[in-house]
Amino acid sequence: MIPATAAPWDEARHFLANHPEIEAIDIVLVDPNGIGRGKIIRRHELEGLYRQGRHLPSSILGLDVTGEDVEETGLVWAMGDADLRAWPVPGTLVPLPFTSPPRAQVLVSLHELDGRPFAADPRHALARQITAMAAEGRHPAGAFELEFYLLDANPGADGRPRPAAMALDGRRHGQTQVYGLDDLDGMQPFFAQVYAAAEAQGLPLETLIAEYAPGQYELTLHYQTDLLRAADDLVMLKRLVRALARRHGMVACFMAKPFQGMAGSGMHLHVSLADGASKNLFAEPAGEQPPCPLLRHAIGGLAATMGDGMLVFAPHANSWRRYVANLYAPVSPSWGCNDRSVALRVPAGDVAARRVEHRPAGVDANPYLVAATVLAGIRHGIDQQIDPGSPAEREGYNRQGLFDATMPRDWHSALIQAETSDFLKSALGPALHRSFCAIKRAELGRVMAAVTELDYQLYLHQV
Repeated sequence: MIPATAAPWDEARHFLANHPEIEAIDIVLVDPNGIGRGKIIRRHELEGLYRQGRHLPSSILGLDVTGEDVEETGLVWAMGDADLRAWPVPGTLVPLPFTSPPRAQVLVSLHELDGRPFAADPRHALARQITAMAAEGRHPAGAFELEFYLLDANPGADGRPRPAAMALDGRRHGQTQVYGLDDLDGMQPFFAQVYAAAEAQGLPLETLIAEYAPGQYELTLHYQTDLLRAADDLVMLKRLVRALARRHGMVACFMAKPFQGMAGSGMHLHVSLADGASKNLFAEPAGEQPPCPLLRHAIGGLAATMGDGMLVFAPHANSWRRYVANLYAPVSPSWGCNDRSVALRVPAGDVAARRVEHRPAGVDANPYLVAATVLAGIRHGIDQQIDPGSPAEREGYNRQGLFDATMPRDWHSALIQAETSDFLKSALGPALHRSFCAIKRAELGRVMAAVTELDYQLYLHQV
């Protein structure tokens, strides 16, 4: 039974007619860690994907970050590692213009054999939140920002990763040239290919920025009226940047905090709500200051639920190293207008574009889970008419920080809070909540069992 949300065969038929050079297609399913998994199929197999779906095992959504099964998810042997059916996502069948022989890719979502959405698929969690919000007469729009580092494929003399040399002339430096145009010019051979590939894939790629550390960059995507498509855009852009970096002898690093003492990489989500006539419901009336009452309640809900969602926003051990005061990573559930020191920022600008920028998530987070949790927080704030209190007034970094009563102190605390959170269970759905928390607990166990270089430095000769 073909799900109503699956892409039609005509979309693929036209694509193949326009791209006779394509020999194979990557089918990409995004797991709870945000990792793309799937298969590469041959050209003649694409019609079967669109007409009958493609079998993939349930366990593909129950893997840890290393690709190992996590039995506690209930998605492996508890289900007999049963086959489910993957169906293509509309609008995501695109060429991979940097491949040879030429390939394409298409995102897929996982369904029960009878066509029902499989509850542990992160993309379905976001779709459920969007549907619930639409039933309330509100339609979320938004876009993600992508921060990342470009690193050399080979480590430095000390054996550690280092920022990549300029693609143009091989020059390298260790300075933080935030907004530096020379750095962008030096990487133009790479970014020119990124923009060309994005255009070939229909990705609305916009501004490029040199960020707050050597080798760190930011790419922005155009605002989408469909937040599900905005999350698809981010998934596809990360895959594109990673693949092209590899072909330039570089590594696109999407760790939240690859270097001590340097800025971490975020994945800020800008979001607003529209009514059925596409009017921005967050826009304040003429002559009034932002935020309007609905936006205040949305911010209130996001602040009230932020602690419960921190495992989604900071899902890995490394994620928590990003939360350092005065390095543009929010450390408390604070809000403000035109203030980058806060977690929930109302940007300056045209009232018609009024929105909230959600800043806690790292670039290592799953965009579907981030957006689903953010929408659930907004709905909670609006339903309960939560007032966020006074804005931070440029003091976001000086407040109590990550250790106030509503926020977990570290990764383990975030896991415990997430496991017991009725809010997060509702936001993700019980099945995905269970599997996501089980995956994170397995990852925590792996990290805690490892004996690291720091252990030897601290304890080998001292205790």
